[in-house]
Amino acid sequence: MADRVTVIGWDGSPLTRAATAALSAATLVAGAAHHLALHEVPPGAERIRLGSIDLAARRIAGHRGSAVVLADGDPGFFGVVRSLRAPEHGLEVEVVPAVSAVATAFARAGMPWEDAQTVVAHPRTLRRAVNVCRAHHKVAVLTSPGAGPAELALLLEGVHRTFVICEELGTAREQVTVVTSDAAADHVWRDPNVVIVIGGGPEQQAEGAWIAGRHPAYPRGVRGWALPADAYPGTEPKSGEGEAPGLRAAQLARLGPRTGDLLWDIGSGSGALAVEAARFGAAVLAVDSDPEACARTAAAARDFGVQLQVVEGRAPHVLERLPEPDVVRIGGGGVPVVTAVADRRPERIVTHASTRDEAEALGGALTENGYKVACSLLQSVELDTSAWAERERSVVFLLSALRSDLAP
Repeated sequence: MADRVTVIGWDGSPLTRAATAALSAATLVAGAAHHLALHEVPPGAERIRLGSIDLAARRIAGHRGSAVVLADGDPGFFGVVRSLRAPEHGLEVEVVPAVSAVATAFARAGMPWEDAQTVVAHPRTLRRAVNVCRAHHKVAVLTSPGAGPAELALLLEGVHRTFVICEELGTAREQVTVVTSDAAADHVWRDPNVVIVIGGGPEQQAEGAWIAGRHPAYPRGVRGWALPADAYPGTEPKSGEGEAPGLRAAQLARLGPRTGDLLWDIGSGSGALAVEAARFGAAVLAVDSDPEACARTAAAARDFGVQLQVVEGRAPHVLERLPEPDVVRIGGGGVPVVTAVADRRPERIVTHASTRDEAEALGGALTENGYKVACSLLQSVELDTSAWAERERSVVFLLSALRSDLAP
């Protein structure tokens, strides 16, 4: 029985000496159709068209002889190596890598990519991949049938990006096309392909780069969150209870925005919460009916170098045309807005109230719409440390709601 399998990466270039030696000795070869057509595959070897990795792994485990799996690019980077190493298969895996499809795509584009986010788009994860494209300047998307360039473009409606679409890399049919995101939806693209999604803000600078992906301190080196209101351009220091840093900190803690999420910030005000959620890596739609508030939010996003989309309009009506949220902060609008948001079924909702009666009304609406609700009374007192005298006091009810099917 085989207890070892050699996984060979293929990027269209001639196979290395190590790959050729392993393949020439193989009595079983698994791969896609274009891999099995390679002239290096021994004529007498058993051939398996690679579909289900688990089925192939069971065939390999039961095979008497030398097994090889051929895969595109680097098979250890979102490839077959992880599945073959699963404990239930009992296989020892040896890897002969090639250049990954992502590295090849950026090479074709002539672009650096240590600052890029990399995501895999399947039909079940497409929305989260799109949210990463909303939130970040440079994203490489490893696509799949049903979750390709056209589908990415359709879900990015209203968000301008540039697509570098690399089809069938490493083959004679390789093609690289640069289009705007709105044009990508009107074309049929060949599989497999990689899409580099670019735009929406400044590119990360090379100075001080030391980590791949999003730089933790980019772009201003700001440490911490729940910053004071005067950290945001055009915001009055005393800008209302909804802007209090303590409340904002509690709201963000309960929402937990993260990469791949889409957050609605309804009543964005100064843009402080929207910007801080974007700094966590979430995609953000900042909604406000006040044009000046929208301008402040856009200015705050530019100042902090984060990506977010500002939507001017009055809730709940403006919410009807927005993409599905994962988490929502409601800064005002009462029961009608809470009900409209709950109808969209986000995982978590936070809002606040000035009085207990208002808190009860909001909490009741959330409960009736299938959410488990918690409420806390938050009081904060800001002191002038030169005289240790009270400068400002804030008292507010914080409501946080978790969709009932997710509640413990």
